[in-house]
Amino acid sequence: MWIEILLLSKLAGSPMHGYELRKAVEASTGHTLSNNSLYPTLRRFVDAGAVSRSAEEQEAKPPRHVYTITDVGRELLHDMLADFPIDLALNEPEFLARVGNFTWLREDERARVLGTRERALTAEHARVSGLAAGQADPWSRAALQHVLGKFDAELRWLADLKTDPREGA
Repeated sequence: MWIEILLLSKLAGSPMHGYELRKAVEASTGHTLSNNSLYPTLRRFVDAGAVSRSAEEQEAKPPRHVYTITDVGRELLHDMLADFPIDLALNEPEFLARVGNFTWLREDERARVLGTRERALTAEHARVSGLAAGQADPWSRAALQHVLGKFDAELRWLADLKTDPREGA
């Protein structure tokens, strides 16, 4: 779902053709989208009425297709951003796609997304802590401690985001 969020959020900023859209997603996330994920997703959005597609003429080239978000697409974007089920809460791309688009959410919706991620990380931290405590192999224990350090760092970052997003950046 994170790809859908990224595509709709970029189109909510301005209409774009496919190549522009790919580059905009990459510039804001570091993720490179393949045409095999980009165009089928755009086709589904067009079929669902979330995005419209129009041909833009080019001199001495075939027309290129420009995609524009519709009101249905804006509603869909909002719903996807605000809905963050616990089963997706440990999925980093899903979480970061939402945080990167918090502009589109109200404060209470942002707090819900952050709370869901925090609950999931806290539960996973407890699980991995138990594994690390029972690990006899020092190298495995070291690897698990590294993972725990990442959880600790992100939990601190989440606390910062709850108070002031500019401090957490």
